[in-house]
Amino acid sequence: MKLAVVGGGSTYTPELVDGIAGRRSTLDVDEIVLIDPDQHRLDIIGPFSQRMLDHAGHPARVRTTSDLEEGVDGAAAVLLQLRVGGQTARRSDETFPLTCGCVGQETTGAGGLAKALRTVPVVLDIAERVRATAGPDTWIVNFTNPVGIVTRALLNAGHRAVGLCNVAIHLQRMFAGLLAVDPDAVRLEHVGLNHLSWERRVLVTEDGVTTDRLLELLATHGEALAEHVGCPLDWLRRLGMVPSYYLHYFYAHDQLVAAQREEMPRADVVIEVENELLKVYQDPNVMTKPEQLSRRGGAFYSEAAVRLVHALTGDGPAEEHVVNVRNGGTLPFLPDDAVIEVGSTVDSDGARPLPVEPLPPLLAGLIAHVTAYEHLALEAVLYGGRDRVADALLAHPLVGQYEYADELADRLLEANQRFPFWVRP
Repeated sequence: MKLAVVGGGSTYTPELVDGIAGRRSTLDVDEIVLIDPDQHRLDIIGPFSQRMLDHAGHPARVRTTSDLEEGVDGAAAVLLQLRVGGQTARRSDETFPLTCGCVGQETTGAGGLAKALRTVPVVLDIAERVRATAGPDTWIVNFTNPVGIVTRALLNAGHRAVGLCNVAIHLQRMFAGLLAVDPDAVRLEHVGLNHLSWERRVLVTEDGVTTDRLLELLATHGEALAEHVGCPLDWLRRLGMVPSYYLHYFYAHDQLVAAQREEMPRADVVIEVENELLKVYQDPNVMTKPEQLSRRGGAFYSEAAVRLVHALTGDGPAEEHVVNVRNGGTLPFLPDDAVIEVGSTVDSDGARPLPVEPLPPLLAGLIAHVTAYEHLALEAVLYGGRDRVADALLAHPLVGQYEYADELADRLLEANQRFPFWVRP
């Protein structure tokens, strides 16, 4: 099987390759093509990825190319992990909202909208070229943020696409470690949107018996969980669920804005980490994933991606994965074409969300609010216009005031002048 990675010059890529090297028995990959316009990065990431596979005894060969059509031709699956505008654009996304007292973050709020506006047109162009070259049956696995909006755009355009995030598998691995059980024995009841999700149950199966151990986790490991997700312990226990880390941008907005005004932007931290990683990757004596990669983020992304690709391209029984998928009535208060992040059954026919018990208003209200924003954000991407950008910002709960929405729309467009999304008719 041939696997193509668009954005293969990312410093994330060795994380993915490490997952492939460790799962030879379940994902029969014999060719991995890394596609990226940055030849310098490909010249570093490609050889290091091959050394990792060779060291693990995996027979797959790594190729690199800047030609998308050449790279995806014949691929069974195409992974998207690109960042339009690089870390420079990310730094803008994390800083310009602060001028209005709004949180600066690259996947939600005003910064997330800026990223969506830059990214969706590029992703849709790539997807059309993939369909024309590799065929309409080729699976597109989207890891590109903001995953929910990007995946919705792909599905609306008729592509075979599934969105993937590492939040669920990261929490699953964390819970398994705290409970001292095999990770494969842990199943989460994960519900929400991408970067707006909660774990409602932690189901552990041992000796054929399944029990929900969430309350035990909150009682005995509450401090560790509260620190991880960035919320007070007493509030976490009162909630009776574990929210994703990204919820603290909503639940502690003003506190985070104050901190962001004093701290170095995350983009600057990532730039330092990436420069260090690229130096490590060039060392011919390094043949395994370096420890520094853990500072880059995306923990367990490789395992989630490899398992998902295996389920989509294999001929085995359906497997359960937490993915971004069409709502289709799963959450009855959302439109059917909304994209939600829930446990789903996945096989070669695609992903189908599992039933979800009714959500309390605390969750449903915020999910509906952000879904409305995502709808308007996609309209701004597809149809353009400054006012559509401002309307999307007004609908976002992290902005929500017309004065801020108008000012941030103008600042967003000024900061992204070299990206032509806003001049669409």
